[in-house]
Amino acid sequence: MTNSKTSFRQRLLSRDPIMGTFIKTPSPIMAEVLSLSELDVIAVDGEHAPFGHLESDLCIGAFRAAGMPCLVRVADDSRTALRNALDSGASGVVVPHVTSAEQAARIVSSCHFGPGGRGFAGATRAADFGEQSMADYLEQSTTNTAVIVQIEDLPALDEVADIAAVEGVDALFIGRTDLAVAMGKSPMDAAVVATVERICRDCLGAGKPIGLFTPDLSELPKWREIGASLFLLGSDHAMVLDGANRLARMLG
Repeated sequence: MTNSKTSFRQRLLSRDPIMGTFIKTPSPIMAEVLSLSELDVIAVDGEHAPFGHLESDLCIGAFRAAGMPCLVRVADDSRTALRNALDSGASGVVVPHVTSAEQAARIVSSCHFGPGGRGFAGATRAADFGEQSMADYLEQSTTNTAVIVQIEDLPALDEVADIAAVEGVDALFIGRTDLAVAMGKSPMDAAVVATVERICRDCLGAGKPIGLFTPDLSELPKWREIGASLFLLGSDHAMVLDGANRLARMLG
């Protein structure tokens, strides 16, 4: 696996197999540790973990210094949340609860520079604290900023193809757990699995990469065969608990 802060979006668009996990501990030390792994990308979970702007910035800085691609799952689709993540140097964003093409287009605009889009600052980490020229920064931002929108709500199900067709949406990520909750079922229920398969078909039909989470790792070959290429599985919390419990069981 190749870790490069500049190649993540190209790998995503090429549908290379990408394996990542969520970091839920707002600690640059944990970020530094995860940067030593062979994972392809780490996602800072700003939606469901206690990351403030500073904590997120420190973790992104640790990932960037190590050359580990870093996404931020932002708390919402606000311009502030998206700008903060990208100014801090994230490789891209995962935006939850996207339900329409219009919302997706607003998100894309907020992630990129231009009229009505992301506000420009040339002294951020993303611009190497002023070491990049404006022209170089604008070019690398356009080339390397990954915009991933999350499908996890019932109103989004009939809009998947239109959302995927929005120019600048680089991939769709299926939020299977929230989708299951919305359907009143478990993530492993056959109806939920069938709905995820339907989203995959609509996304592939629109020519966009698919990302997803699965609670059952034995499913990975199935989803790879269907066409999914980005996987964000587990978290630092889950890994710590799993390691601790395996150690506790060593003496029988």
